[in-house]
Amino acid sequence: MPKPLATTVVGSYPQPGWLVDRAMLVRKGVPRTRAEDVWRLDGEDLADALDAATLLAIHDQVRAGLDIVTDGEIRRESYFNHFATALGGVDRQRVGEGVNRVGGRSLVPLVNGAIRRTAPIELEAATFLRAATDRATKVTVPGPFTLSPLAQDEHYRDQRTLALAYADAINEELTELAAAGIDVVQLDEPYLQANADAARGFAVEAINRALQGVAATTALHTCYGYAVYVQDKRGGYPFLDALGDTVADQLSIEYAQPGLTPDALRPIAHKTVVLGVLDLSSAEPEPVGRIADRLRAALDVVPADRLLAAPDCGMKFLSRASARERLAAMVEAAAVVRAEL
Repeated sequence: MPKPLATTVVGSYPQPGWLVDRAMLVRKGVPRTRAEDVWRLDGEDLADALDAATLLAIHDQVRAGLDIVTDGEIRRESYFNHFATALGGVDRQRVGEGVNRVGGRSLVPLVNGAIRRTAPIELEAATFLRAATDRATKVTVPGPFTLSPLAQDEHYRDQRTLALAYADAINEELTELAAAGIDVVQLDEPYLQANADAARGFAVEAINRALQGVAATTALHTCYGYAVYVQDKRGGYPFLDALGDTVADQLSIEYAQPGLTPDALRPIAHKTVVLGVLDLSSAEPEPVGRIADRLRAALDVVPADRLLAAPDCGMKFLSRASARERLAAMVEAAAVVRAEL
């Protein structure tokens, strides 16, 4: 039986200022195309620095007491672009333009051929993670629905067809990650919240295709976007109910900053829920008692052996000191509530 109220992160962890230009990273938003200029080093120096920063991220998570750790996505400029720009069928010379979640225009990959996975993308980083810790591990990739609107499609010219092609490439990637010993593989699907009308047409189909047959615990994360960019997260999840029909073992959602109530969890309570209990928009880390109260409330709907604690979203834009303090508080809160069971 899984440990009650196990703890994890969503995916990303702060990248040190000696590794990236953090101010530039924030200005760029969430890069959809390559953004090599954010790195402060290059060549062998960058490769060594990426290894060192990844080990720091893993160390911080283990020291905080997390049960499931990631590599902090330290090697990525964003959760999205590292995978999206590595696929076959994406133009290497030109970039496209697409609509972002707030209605603005963003540079995005330009798809001019059949989407295909020509080589492993996250496998080398996953192998490094697996060798660096004896904790359970998680690796994330962007989900097929979120990838599909964030591309200029000159090949398929149909969003559903493009999403299904992405799903096939993702499935190949996740299958290899599972074979490499990664315990949890996760799809990041923030655009389910922002594009619910389109999602109703084919998102569940694409997600299930991406996860089908993967021999690891499968997770699906959806959110409103990073707190540094999105302050108002009221309004709930218009597509959450449908996620109960996916084959994902775990559903990971923001809960703290949006101020959701346990009733919001009822449509997905038959799944394992990775509950966002850390509000990453707050200037100061929240007290252990407030985090514990969120877990206690959720236990009215989701049993403890199917409830995990996590930050609301990725921690990429926090300082490392803040991330460490918040994770330690979350682990302590989970221990407090676990002792009450």
